[in-house]
Amino acid sequence: MSLQSKLDAFKADFEAGKPPYKVPYAVIETMHRATAELIASGAAQRALKAGDELPAFMLSDPEGNKVSSDDLLSKGPLVISFYRGVWCPYCNMELQALQEALPQFKELGASLVAISPQNPVNSRKSVRQNNLSFPILSDPHNDVAAAFGLRFEMPDYLIDLYKSLKNDLPAFNGDPSWTLPMPARFVVGQDGVVLYAEVNPDYTRRPEPEDMLPALRRAASLAA
Repeated sequence: MSLQSKLDAFKADFEAGKPPYKVPYAVIETMHRATAELIASGAAQRALKAGDELPAFMLSDPEGNKVSSDDLLSKGPLVISFYRGVWCPYCNMELQALQEALPQFKELGASLVAISPQNPVNSRKSVRQNNLSFPILSDPHNDVAAAFGLRFEMPDYLIDLYKSLKNDLPAFNGDPSWTLPMPARFVVGQDGVVLYAEVNPDYTRRPEPEDMLPALRRAASLAA
């Protein structure tokens, strides 16, 4: 089953109010409104695109080790996935799909990192819950996400909804601001040029990991 098929099946159950979530439809309507407004804002069109230069970054893994984009690119092409956090079931399904595709990325000489605003404790939880073997990096305040054009401020009504659902992002992220990254996926060649970019303001939509393979093959041929 494709990643998007799994996401669609989860979304159908969630929006139908099935257990364990049993979410009232008023909650679903609020989420739909926020997604529609983010799409209408055009934010995704202003994010990093294929052909752009990668904004260099240095972030910490869950153990506090510094990981830099320069070091990663010195070893080969790079796949970068931005996600919202371990509290987001859509993100967890995406991380699992990326883990399954990791051997294909490695065959093409590429490495993979995932970036979220959550604190190291929750990054460790992401690794543990999803059985990940690639680095999860913490992006405090979504600063790197902002450099990629992905950070957005949540509207007040959505913040109120999250609070009512006990989804305390300031606690998850160790950051008082209520911001999130739009989910996004990038392939970067060793020269630091973005070869593939997929940004979606609808967090229930994610590209298939296999969609990146043509760009990775191109990156491998350029490096050869």
